Amino acid sequence: MEDIVVSAPGKVILHGEHAVVYGKVALASALNLRTFLRIRKKNDGKISLNLPNIDINTSWEIKNLKNRLQLPLCDPLKPNCVENEVLDQLKVIAGISPDSSQTTELALIAFLYLMGSITVTSGDLPSIEVTVSSNLPISAGLGSSAGYSVCLAASLLHLNGFIASQGSGDTTGWSKDDMALINSWAFQGEKIIHGNPSGIDNSVSSYGGAIRFQSGKIMPIEKMPKLRILLINTKIPRSTKKLVAVARDLYNTLPNIMQPILDSIEAVTEKCQTVLAQLVNDGTDENYKTLEKLIDINQHLLEAMGVSHPALNSIVMVTCKYGLHSKLTGAGGGGCAFTLLRPDTTEDKITNIKKELNILGYDCWETSVGANGVNRHLDLNSSLFPSNLL
Repeated sequence: MEDIVVSAPGKVILHGEHAVVYGKVALASALNLRTFLRIRKKNDGKISLNLPNIDINTSWEIKNLKNRLQLPLCDPLKPNCVENEVLDQLKVIAGISPDSSQTTELALIAFLYLMGSITVTSGDLPSIEVTVSSNLPISAGLGSSAGYSVCLAASLLHLNGFIASQGSGDTTGWSKDDMALINSWAFQGEKIIHGNPSGIDNSVSSYGGAIRFQSGKIMPIEKMPKLRILLINTKIPRSTKKLVAVARDLYNTLPNIMQPILDSIEAVTEKCQTVLAQLVNDGTDENYKTLEKLIDINQHLLEAMGVSHPALNSIVMVTCKYGLHSKLTGAGGGGCAFTLLRPDTTEDKITNIKKELNILGYDCWETSVGANGVNRHLDLNSSLFPSNLL
């Protein structure tokens, strides 16, 4: 069997973070920093999983795993909800504490669950080596776990013949129905890792482009240009739960002030979607100016909500010196920010910005949003792949 190699993008929230908690609209887009997965057929009687980004390299003897892996019979074409009893069983098999909530350990459980559930109808477990490597920073709010879950779902469904890639060239995709199946299984993986996810991350990673999210409803955005951005990770840890609580406390204390802020954030989000649609066919300077104004306004509104951070403000100041515009993305309080790069932004300017931000201790990536969703790669010698994948 030839190696199966797939990849899926991360995600970045463009506008609407925090306001989405109050029923407002949020826009999220696929980030062209990707997670790659390779399945290689083996003959050693083992199932091996190698996750170099989180220092996991483990394997299970198939004969032992078959006796212990007692998953409920399910139709791989109709993913089931994950039951707690099943998770407890998988934690025992993986040698993980029953109380563990570490996402790195739960990534093992997600693999065992998807692998067992998708292959259960075949009556046998294949001897394979699965290697996953990501260009995304881990635990930075950029959808690294969703990229992992999407890659697992796509590769395992393909391995077992439930989906078939389409198209020609070095990179292929899947039909609309197959994509929906990939996304559904990936959502099960996300539930295992995060408990009660919104479904935004796996949807963006599966379909690519951009989505509009409001009150639990996810809608693809039909017109999404690919925009260059500089992604900056402050590497300052933050708690989404605590930051949501900060904004909630301010809302409860000053509702007449906070409500107009939330309304303004939604207006920014709606205007951004309109301008993005225009940019698909009209990359004029005026449209980029509008996007930059929206970025500035939203950053100030989020700062007023108490969810920015001095590190994020320093990114805004550094990039402003070079005539560029930045905002936090995600929960805030540290974490990541992005800077919009115009088509004519020079490499010298980007290099100088990176140097200044690196001196402050931040990591930077020049990348793009509006990226393609999950793909299968047929060129197994592609320079796109991380070195630890092959």
